[in-house]
Amino acid sequence: MKLIIQIPCLNEADTLEIALNDLPKHIDGIDEIEYLIINDGSTDDTVQVARDWGVNYIVTFRNNKGLARGFMAGLDACLQNGADIIVNTDADNQYCGDDIEKLVRPILDGKADIVIGERPIDQTEHFSPLKKRLQHLGSWTVRVASDTDMPDAPSGFRAYSREAALRLNVTNEYTYTLETIIQAGRNRMAMESVPVRTNAELRPSRLFSSMGRYVKRSMVTILRSFMMYRPLKFFSIIGGIFFGIGLILDIRFLVYYFNGSGSGHIQSLILATMLVLIGVQTFVIGLLSDNIASSRKILEDVQYHVRRMELEQHEYIGKQEEQEASGSQNKAQEEGSGKKAAPAGESR
Repeated sequence: MKLIIQIPCLNEADTLEIALNDLPKHIDGIDEIEYLIINDGSTDDTVQVARDWGVNYIVTFRNNKGLARGFMAGLDACLQNGADIIVNTDADNQYCGDDIEKLVRPILDGKADIVIGERPIDQTEHFSPLKKRLQHLGSWTVRVASDTDMPDAPSGFRAYSREAALRLNVTNEYTYTLETIIQAGRNRMAMESVPVRTNAELRPSRLFSSMGRYVKRSMVTILRSFMMYRPLKFFSIIGGIFFGIGLILDIRFLVYYFNGSGSGHIQSLILATMLVLIGVQTFVIGLLSDNIASSRKILEDVQYHVRRMELEQHEYIGKQEEQEASGSQNKAQEEGSGKKAAPAGESR
């Protein structure tokens, strides 16, 4: 059982070594632990710090690609290097490394494919009251959109089984945390949440420049994901609102009409008709989008099988190379021992 811990990095030379030193070196049930960093266009000594520490793998982007792309590149690299479980954590040492055992335990026990660390948001001192409320609001919105029960959706402290990593496909360029939960909920993956501890803040968050920008981008991500993975429900809600308002105005007009004063409310009838038509058209869009989502599901299944075949082929080639290398070594040893035995035979 092999665990690879991946860390996305962007100019983390000052904090990376602290985060790496906090990571576990042994976990019961795990035979091998390796470490990988995703260098997302760093311009400082992040890569050198990782090499000096002894990180096993480094994935490098020449330019900054964003957290979501870095996350997916890390998953692919972990899978290609034989990871059975992948843990994602931050380079600023936000999360307590000892709690990685809590994350991987449900996967080892066969209870979950994705485990998300739940931070003590209300007890975190460097979170402002506004940020705490927004974190709770965002998590509630994701729970509604994904039909799951994840109390800390924005948490990047997560563990994935190989099966879950093969199925994930993030399209958002901003962050992976919200979309992956909605996607996993839609695909009925087994998910769990475990309480984890956080460390003191080493530097301000770089994910967003202002609270308003963070809220705006998070809401866009949630709405976009909801629209992609649950389009019929999304458009039915919007269409139902327009249709309902139009129906109320229609009933209002009919009341006035049968009372003999309908001629003075023609504008209401026109507005009601428009709203009803918008509602019906939105519902039709929802039906078409649902068909597209079904096609997307088929494509995701095809992608999953292709990735699994590529992974199995990569593992097969690796085993063949190991066997060839072992055979060459044994042959060299046999030839060496044979050369040494010849003179002894001649002496007899």
